[in-house]
Amino acid sequence: MFLSLPTLTVLIPLASLAGLFYSASVEEDFPQGCTSTTSLCFYSLLLPITVPVYVFFHLWTWMGIKLFRHN
Repeated sequence: MFLSLPTLTVLIPLASLAGLFYSASVEEDFPQGCTSTTSLCFYSLLLPITVPVYVFFHLWTWMGIKLFRHN
């Protein structure tokens, strides 16, 4: 069974935040050591930025399709 959209809206940021806190507790040089793409820390910082950007552009595309269809 798939999770509903409101549930995912809450779970994805919480999972991102948990990953960020885990990475901050595990990595010794947390902010400076996040520049390598092989580091888990890099992806724990990338995910909270990527998800809102994806949602914004997904909604932007959906709105464009809606406006194009009605005009």
